[in-house]
Formats: sequence, structure tokens, C-alpha cells
Amino acid sequence: MPHIPAAAPLSDRIAQGRGQVPADLVLKGGRVFDLITGDLVETDVAICGDTIVGTFGSYQGRREVNVAGKVLVPGFIDTHLHIESSLITPFEFDRCVLPHGVTTAICDPHEIANVCGLTGIRYFLEASTRTLMDIRVQLSSGVPSSHMETTGARLEAADLIPLMDHPRNIGLAEFMNYPGVLMLDEGCMAKLEAWNGRHIDGHSPLLRGADLNGYLSAGIRTEHEATSYDEGLEKLRKGMRVLIREGSVSKDLHALVGLLTERHSPYLCLCTDDRNPLDIAEHGHLDWIIRTAIALGAPPLAVYRAASLSAAEAFGLKDRGLIAPGRRADIAVIDGLEGCHVSAVYAGGVEVTAAAFAARDTIPPVARHSVKARPVTAESFRTGGNRVETPVIGIIPGKIITEHLTYDIAPVDGDKRPDLARDLIKIAVVERHGVNGNIATGFVKGFGLQRGAIASTVCHDHHNIAVVGADAGDMAVAANRLGQIEGGFVVVEGGKILAELALPVAGLMSLKPFEAVHQELIALRAAAKSLGVVLEEPFLQLAFLALPVIPHLKITDHGMVDVDKFEVMP
Repeated sequence: MPHIPAAAPLSDRIAQGRGQVPADLVLKGGRVFDLITGDLVETDVAICGDTIVGTFGSYQGRREVNVAGKVLVPGFIDTHLHIESSLITPFEFDRCVLPHGVTTAICDPHEIANVCGLTGIRYFLEASTRTLMDIRVQLSSGVPSSHMETTGARLEAADLIPLMDHPRNIGLAEFMNYPGVLMLDEGCMAKLEAWNGRHIDGHSPLLRGADLNGYLSAGIRTEHEATSYDEGLEKLRKGMRVLIREGSVSKDLHALVGLLTERHSPYLCLCTDDRNPLDIAEHGHLDWIIRTAIALGAPPLAVYRAASLSAAEAFGLKDRGLIAPGRRADIAVIDGLEGCHVSAVYAGGVEVTAAAFAARDTIPPVARHSVKARPVTAESFRTGGNRVETPVIGIIPGKIITEHLTYDIAPVDGDKRPDLARDLIKIAVVERHGVNGNIATGFVKGFGLQRGAIASTVCHDHHNIAVVGADAGDMAVAANRLGQIEGGFVVVEGGKILAELALPVAGLMSLKPFEAVHQELIALRAAAKSLGVVLEEPFLQLAFLALPVIPHLKITDHGMVDVDKFEVMP
């Protein structure tokens, strides 16, 4: 097994930094991108254990690596994501994403926590001590995200407080129940009081004006939900660090790239929230966001600052974000600033190789056999009511914000049925935690589905079964199949399974290598398109249709939710 560098004795770091003895490792002949001045400077980089000890000079090393012709930049920091939504375990996420230069990930495990509570959070805390990538865990504030959904667990302030001083914890995760903050909800206030003076991450889509003032006055300092230039600018002006998000579903970079200037960049970060292995394989991770932002006209200095130094500063990680003495040796070796194609990565001084990944310890998964939904039939998905006027969720491609539409859908034999000519298909949420057996139905526009059904247990954030379909019988087949495979994604047509991806860890994560998940996602995407689906990422888009803290209209197992009124519709 390869030697894994760790924190070296202070005396060794000083001696190697002064050049009195050879450094453990020297990267020779490359150009360092200095994020303070914006200069590209040819220099060696000396490393002792997990720490950079020498720059802007020539150094001798016990081991020397030639990086001539390459550019060295600080390792990238993904400031907000849910590793579960990558559909793979933390160990496979490490192996999938670290080679793209992402050396730090700040995660909120509220997906698994909504299924199995503290067991899921402790799994992530423990796993994060064994990955090559530095995974920092925020404690989940939104379990559940609201009172309008059924989850497998509920976490109050008293449940989280014992973990707040865990060395892998970095704060309280995205505070999704922003109406609860503004209305001084007792549970929200208890969490905010407990974390007063510590880092609290935000989540306040479309919140502006006086309500934004109130939300920020609760001590919330970072947020990833800005979807327009004006919203992002207001949040910046009011002291909020804006995390520019570009994920598999939520794509805000084009709208916000105008903010990404050298003047603003100290207060901007990048995040994915979230990208799956298919997107990562076809495009990349933060490396893809970096080169896309530069191609859109953002200055390289601003982009690379947001990707590392500004992110480190925003979350209090004072030991990283620069290639400078005393900083953690997180380094991405790239071809050039504009291309940002990563050829080598050092994470805490460890060269990222297959052997280094093989040397890690892993831990067993948790939350197996978590899908406890009762079997359903086509009759389970009837939508009753005598009113012709019907609320419809309107999908906005590339956004998790939805439109609140209204269409006339006349009931036939007591059931409102899909209208494929108008792209009005049925959507349902089936409670799967074994709590109450709730089933709610409604309508959605934007999938383009003409046949069959698609179902998923990735269903933010309560992770019940979400299913859309043009045929109620196929919806039932899809939902029931998820129980048989411990959760995942299923595509059905004519009563037959066209494609599926089993996610047996909490109904959220695969036990397979990320390469296998990538291939199964290709088959799923092709199967969905064969049914007429027009969305690039229909599965995660479906998952977000059930999140009742994102405007404007959503659905949970309680029913259709008017998010603006923050209530279940009658």
C-alpha cells in the first residue's frame, strides 16, 4: 500500500520550508496561478506531509515530479451538495470526483437523514474520515424540510446538538424552511439559537426585500438558491455569500455569470447541488463549471477564486484555497486556465491514483430494505374531485422552481386522466417509509411523456416514491418494482420494465462502482426518451417536483402544495 502523508511535525515543516533539508515532495517546473495577484508564476512547489511549505523559488525534494508545461491551481471546493444525489456512496463519490480536481466537498446528508435519521448522518461523518477527498459534513437542518410531507425520521435541535462539535462537522446545513424562520416557528428557532455564532448555510429561493433582511438577521451567511442576476446581487449586497450552482437539474450559471467579476469574486463560490455520474462523465464536475464560466466571459482570476480561495474563506477553512506555505497541499494540475483539463491531483499531499484509492478503509452501508410501501394498483392513482379547474405543476427546464399552472381537466367516470395532446400527465407520491400509506395524485406539464411511466425513490427531500405516467397500470408496475429492488429508478411501458437502476442504500445510493451506475443511467435515459420524454435529466427533475420549499407548486404524499402560501391545497 502507498504511504499516505499526514500532518508532519511542525519542526519538519519549518526546516523543509526554509530549504535546510529536502522536502518530502517537490512539483517542479510548472506555473502556479497566484489567486492574490492573478499572476502565473513559474515556480517549484515544496510539500511536507500534507502541507505546502515552499513556493516562488527552487526546492530539492526526496521525491520530485516534473510538471513543466502545466498550470497548478488550488484544489476545488464544492461548497454545497448532497453526495447521496450522485447516486453513489461517499467512497465512490471520492473516486469519481476527486480526479476532476475537487479536493474538498461540503455536504449535507439530509437525503439519507430523511430516510434513517442520525444513522445516516453518522454514516457520512464516519465515511468522511476515510476518503482521500476532504469531505466536510454539515448537520441537516431540514429533516423534514416542512410539515407537509412524511419522512422516515425527524430531527430536532436536541438530536443534532450532540454532533455539533464532531471534527468533521462544519456547521448547520441549508436552512430550507425559510417561511418557518420568518414566522418564528419554534423548531426553527431552537436550531437557529443552538447554532448562533456558528456557520449556518441558507436556502431562500426568490426571497427578497424585508423578508430577506429577516432571514439574514437569523445569522445565515451562505446560500445557493439565487436564480437571477438581480436576486444574486441583492443577496451579495446584504452580506450573503452567493454559491453559484450548476448541477444536473439546477442550472444557474448562465443567469449569474455576470456577477462573477474580480470585484465580486471574494464573496462568490461554486457548487453543484448535485451532479450524477452520467453528467460527470459527459461534462465534468467543478472543472466543467470553471471552463464554462470562462467561456461565458468571466475573468479566470474571478472563477478560480470562487472555486477555491473564496470558498475556503466563506466556510472558515483557513488552511486551504491557495498554493502557499502553510496551506493544505490540495493541488490540481491542469493544461491551462481556460481549458481546466485536470491531469493530476494532490489531496492533502497524496497523489490521487488507483493505488491511493485502494488503500482506503471503507465502512459498511446503512439503511438497507428501507422501501416499505404497500403494493399499489392502477386504481391507487385515481384523481377524484368534481372541479374541472385543476392545478398543474409546470416544469421549467434547468430549474427546480416550477410554475403554478391551471388547466381544465374534466373527470371521466370519477377520475381525471392524462391528456397527452396537452402534455398533461399524472404525477403521484406514494409514502414508502411504512408510516401512513399516503398516496397523493396531481398533474404535471413538461415531461413530454406519451407512453408508460417513470418512478423514483429519489424524491426530495422526504424520498417517498414519485411516479409520473401516461398509464395508471404502468405507474403501479413502476412503483411496485421499486419496493422489490430496495429503491432506485424504473422506466415501464406496457407493463414491462424497460430499464432500472437499483439504489439499495436508503433507496438513494447504489452499491456498484460509479462506472456501472453511469452505464445504467445511459440505459435509463434512452428508455425515458423512447417514451417521448424531452427533459435532459428526467429522473432528478422528477425528484425535485416533490420538494415543498421551492416555489411555486409541488406535490408530496400530503397532496398538491402551494409553496407561496406554504400550505397543502384543498
